[in-house]
Amino acid sequence: MLQISDLHMHFGGIRAVDGVSLTLAPGKITGLIGPNGAGKTTLFNVIAGLHKPTSGTVRLDGEDITGLPPHALFHKGMLRTFQIAHEFSTLTVRENLMMVPPQQSGERLLDVWLRPDKIRAEEAAIAARADDVIEFLQIEAVAHELAGNLSGGQKKLLELGRTMMVDAKIVFLDEVGAGVNRTLLNVIGDAVLRLNQERGYTFCMIEHDMEFITRLCDPVIVLAEGQVLATGSAESVKNNDAVIEAYLGTGLKNREKAGA
Repeated sequence: MLQISDLHMHFGGIRAVDGVSLTLAPGKITGLIGPNGAGKTTLFNVIAGLHKPTSGTVRLDGEDITGLPPHALFHKGMLRTFQIAHEFSTLTVRENLMMVPPQQSGERLLDVWLRPDKIRAEEAAIAARADDVIEFLQIEAVAHELAGNLSGGQKKLLELGRTMMVDAKIVFLDEVGAGVNRTLLNVIGDAVLRLNQERGYTFCMIEHDMEFITRLCDPVIVLAEGQVLATGSAESVKNNDAVIEAYLGTGLKNREKAGA
């Protein structure tokens, strides 16, 4: 579904992304891991149009989308969440969800005056979809709560819910588990798995929690110093000497010799 070829993102002399090439297959939950400073979020930002790459290409279903802005990628079905949730804090959870679908008739002044019936019907359909999302994510108890009052984990669920309000081709999750307690993390993991298995969502996620990655992701891509270091199952990358060295600064063989 997504093909990245020789992608570079340089900030002055810093090569945050340094020749990354990879593919993301449809219907998969792909994990993206690596030590701090490996270039994971920068790679997401380039793919999602927040940064225009220094060089290289990004293709979605064969179409060159390199450097397109986020709003254009949104209309092509590419969505992302952020490490820090970006909710509308003074709107309810339900209202946050209803804000997502683009080009709503109620946004046009002439339609407000001339087509009120059309607007009411459209809003009813959007509200029904929001209620479906709320039920799917099992957040009925906070549906009418102001989003600013939610816990960190509940805000991450809301971010995931907003991706469900449109027909997404691929969703990028940036540390969806960061700062989330284990109970809510399991709820988020269940929701991601159900979206993948029941609704065919394709995901790519950055995450540091290897238990979470192991449960959800196959394949797993390891980034280090802006480059792809390894690709494979969660178990295979966890036992890869180069990956262990990137994380811990010493190879598995050396640690075994030391009796670790």
